[in-house]
Amino acid sequence: AVRILQDDVACDIIKIGSLVRKRETFIKRRARLLGPKGSTLKALELLTNCYIMVQGNTVSALGPFSGLKEVRKVVLDTMKNIHPIYNIKTLMIKRELAKDPELRTQSWERFLPKFKRKNLKKRKEPKKKNTKKEYTPFPPPQPESQIDKELASGEYFLKERQKKRKQMEEIKAKQADAIKRRQEERNKAFIPPKEKPVVKTKKASTEKKIDIEAIKEKVKNAKKKKLGALPEEEVKLKMAADEKKKKKK
Repeated sequence: AVRILQDDVACDIIKIGSLVRKRETFIKRRARLLGPKGSTLKALELLTNCYIMVQGNTVSALGPFSGLKEVRKVVLDTMKNIHPIYNIKTLMIKRELAKDPELRTQSWERFLPKFKRKNLKKRKEPKKKNTKKEYTPFPPPQPESQIDKELASGEYFLKERQKKRKQMEEIKAKQADAIKRRQEERNKAFIPPKEKPVVKTKKASTEKKIDIEAIKEKVKNAKKKKLGALPEEEVKLKMAADEKKKKKK
């Protein structure tokens, strides 16, 4: 408290009690501001050079004006469900940039990270929707009893013998329907399947015409030649060679 009397020290009290409706969510977000074992609060104090105290529905801070401004922003964002780690990262980058004298006059937007909000998946709609019926001041009609149904159909005035006979007829009718259904299911196995229509295959068109005259000539030449015999020209040459050999002798 004595530090407030100094010229370069100021004080700020942030009211966080009315920022969140539910008490449970308020306690969770306040605990998020403190962090595990007060680590988040300690990091904020080091980065802003401020003394921060979280108690009840208020957050009190003590330090320079620039630090108090950052503390207020972080506290309000935390209560709006933005994690303080994002703001701590930006503060760390700003602290490093402030050390460079060339970048002091320039804008730091290109260096600062841009965090996008993740839209949570919408709740799946239930398969069975309970639709509310129209409100009517009159109560629903009373359901008919078994005696009322018998009176309406006339069964109430029948004798026991007649009632039993009617029940037996109903049972027999149900049995006959069941037998008929079973027979139809059994007959399904004997029904032949539908045959596919036969597709007529086209006759293969003879592209090459058979030369009959050439075949006849080949057959004639084959008949003239004897099996295992030499052709006429070779025979003549052999005869001439034999005659020359005799003359030489």
